[in-house]
Amino acid sequence: MASVLVVEDDQFVRSALIRQLSEASHTVRSVGTALEALREVAHFRFDVVVLDLGLPDLDGSEALKMLRGITDVPVIIATARDDEAEIVRLLHAGADDYLVKPFSVEHLSARMAAVLRRARSAAGELPPSRVIRVGGLTVDPLRRQAELDGTPLDLTRREFDLLAFLAGRPGVVVPRKELLAEVWQQSYGDDQTIDVHLSWLRRKLGETAARPRYLHTLRGVGVKLEPPRTPEQAPEQAPGRPSEPRP
Repeated sequence: MASVLVVEDDQFVRSALIRQLSEASHTVRSVGTALEALREVAHFRFDVVVLDLGLPDLDGSEALKMLRGITDVPVIIATARDDEAEIVRLLHAGADDYLVKPFSVEHLSARMAAVLRRARSAAGELPPSRVIRVGGLTVDPLRRQAELDGTPLDLTRREFDLLAFLAGRPGVVVPRKELLAEVWQQSYGDDQTIDVHLSWLRRKLGETAARPRYLHTLRGVGVKLEPPRTPEQAPEQAPGRPSEPRP
């Protein structure tokens, strides 16, 4: 039994997949556009995504690229395209498997089972990793798990990558250009991308930009992660001078 997201714009095909996968005891959610798929994986955990390439709002190959930016969930491409070069390109772009239409639900279920076995086997064979601890924050980069004060954090792929990168350099101000290069694998980009992910990450860490605990932004310089200050560590206030907010 698996939790499956079906991304298919053809209502007839979609209904057939939902019915047949449900009859095979899988839990199924479905959408008809790439943007809806991105919203779904951002809010729900899935074991596998079945992704059609001919979507109305965005080509499936671009949707795959965007999905890989926020999640590690296995993706099986469902396509009517049987061009070998295209299939190889999709596998290199992050697809875990592909099926050429038409296919039976038994064939799809078998491919799903194989993909899930590989994913679970890889997770079970991980060697011990160096766990990073910063204050009440614990990050295990190898197992891709993070906790705050003993409570697991539900992070997207990119949120985890950002958190792990900063946690591995506690107290160090990391320039935005370096974040783009190391976390997003881009030599250039929009600072708003970083700001949006920082905002989501702060929300899950129980803080805000105005009242930071772990994540501190230095305007025009970069971002750093450090443990929250205790009252004893707060800078002393000079007599007769008002206190200034910390960055």
